[in-house]
Amino acid sequence: MSKPSTDPDAPAARPAAADHLTSAKRTISLEIEGLKALMASLDGPFAMAVEALGRATGRVIVTGMGKSGHIARKMAATLASTGTPAQYVHPGEASHGDLGMIAAGDVILALSWSGETAELSSIISHAKRFAIPLVAMTAEANSALGAAADIALVLPRAEEACPNKLAPTTSTTMQLALGDALAIALLEQKGFSARDFSVFHPGGKLGAMLKHVHEVMHSGEELPLTGPETPMSETLLIMSQKSLGCVGIVDKAGKLVGMITDGDIRRNSSVEGLLARSAGEVMNPTPKTVSPGMLASEAVKLLNEKKITSLFVVEDGRPVGVVHIHDFLKAGVV
Repeated sequence: MSKPSTDPDAPAARPAAADHLTSAKRTISLEIEGLKALMASLDGPFAMAVEALGRATGRVIVTGMGKSGHIARKMAATLASTGTPAQYVHPGEASHGDLGMIAAGDVILALSWSGETAELSSIISHAKRFAIPLVAMTAEANSALGAAADIALVLPRAEEACPNKLAPTTSTTMQLALGDALAIALLEQKGFSARDFSVFHPGGKLGAMLKHVHEVMHSGEELPLTGPETPMSETLLIMSQKSLGCVGIVDKAGKLVGMITDGDIRRNSSVEGLLARSAGEVMNPTPKTVSPGMLASEAVKLLNEKKITSLFVVEDGRPVGVVHIHDFLKAGVV
């Protein structure tokens, strides 16, 4: 039988499958501890950084090298999508012409765990030369980056999840979380709303959820409308022609005073002389309505809560549209 190798550089024995979950939980646990340390360390400089980034009349220039660079790219994307114009500038390319991307009115947010990333030197010099505010995110307050910064966000020391304590894991998780914290604080400071958010997210499922009711509603000649005095025989004909499973009842001023749905018809089908009755006698006088500017996702929530399939869209009490659950399905909201 061969003896186990005593060579420290020899590859370690492959772990059993059962050990993978233990490894994953240890990694997540260490990163959670890092996030707890980060949360406890937040103080005045964080608020100062939010104010500085918020005062930018240009863009927030986010930069970093290696793994910090990957996090910086994500930060720039998150800032830009939440109302703070931002751009990633690669520090290695900066000294080869990309410094021209950084202008007066910008604020620089530079990431470096050690604070001694050589590639950042040209950006630091550029910031000093043109009096561009520099916010540092580093674990070393006394590093070249930390000392040069106008505001230093000092990350707490935390154990990397890598068993060799080398691969950036906990450290990059903390950088990512701190970047998100900055973006959300700026979002709240600016009063950035879901409607604003939809401007920057028109595509995919998220874009569909951020559509507004007026973008999917039926309007104009498609509206099924009649008066309260209309006989049900005519009302049913209007419902059939418009094919939306409902009809709105409006008064002489054009205001919505009721609604009749397929469900109302079924509930009244056993009533003798239904066709001879008027729409006003059969209608629901308190229908649920929505506004044109409501988010489509909120309208769908209302449909689900009330277990109904259609809603009239009103402005100043007057119907301007109607939406059916099928409209939201076609738009990808549901």
